[in-house]
Amino acid sequence: MDATVDAGTQPYALVDAREGVATVTLNRGDRFNALSLPMIAALEAAFDDLEVDRSVRAIVLAARGRGFCAGHDLKEMRAHPDLAWQRELFGACGRMMQKITQLPQPVIARVHGIATAAGCQLVSMCDLAVAVDTAKFALPGVNVGVFCSTPAVGVARNIARKRVMEMLLTGDMIDAPTALAWGLVNRVVPEAGLDAAVKAFTDIITARSPAVVALGKRAFYQQVDRGLAGAYETAGEAMARNLLEPDAAEGIDAFLGKRPPAWQRP
Repeated sequence: MDATVDAGTQPYALVDAREGVATVTLNRGDRFNALSLPMIAALEAAFDDLEVDRSVRAIVLAARGRGFCAGHDLKEMRAHPDLAWQRELFGACGRMMQKITQLPQPVIARVHGIATAAGCQLVSMCDLAVAVDTAKFALPGVNVGVFCSTPAVGVARNIARKRVMEMLLTGDMIDAPTALAWGLVNRVVPEAGLDAAVKAFTDIITARSPAVVALGKRAFYQQVDRGLAGAYETAGEAMARNLLEPDAAEGIDAFLGKRPPAWQRP
């Protein structure tokens, strides 16, 4: 399945689904997979298709070329010096980023090379992230007179404020071990082990109840930015509904009966 295609008939994003895992691959490696409007549209279209595909249990977000994603397309942005177009760009990007958290399937970023500006934002919005040990991350917009305000929305929900401000104010790169220590990624591995590390996550996810995973992911994002009382209200309601799921009954009975659970299948 191919997402949006340009005049050169090259898809901006490729989708390959097998054995319950869909890999969405950014397909503009020659441009460091810049988040142009067509790229954003292609990603959103791919996510829309996968959202309703009950055979897909986990999604991997990957990229071709020398880097994961360098952020927005600066040439495209300079070619449209009007406020309405800029609002359209950032509105579309924001919707696509939020779509990642709204998908019922967990999304895992597979990061190599650089993930900068909105590319760093893309990593931050995924549920999990695995990076090669040579990967670099940055919010460097300040270096070219464009403060990374929208990328900061996602990154600030992953790491502490002063560290985000350090990235925003200096524009400096951080390496993969620093990204791991700061909480931007979950795993850092040698290049040869990148796919295996991603597969370790997808194997676990696809072995779980899809209904319970979808319910839990939705509840997590509904409560995580609320105040304490509201968060407990949201999470408590989600737990109560979870316990009424057939897979909850099956999981508990299997645990008590010391047998593997037989989850309901899509």
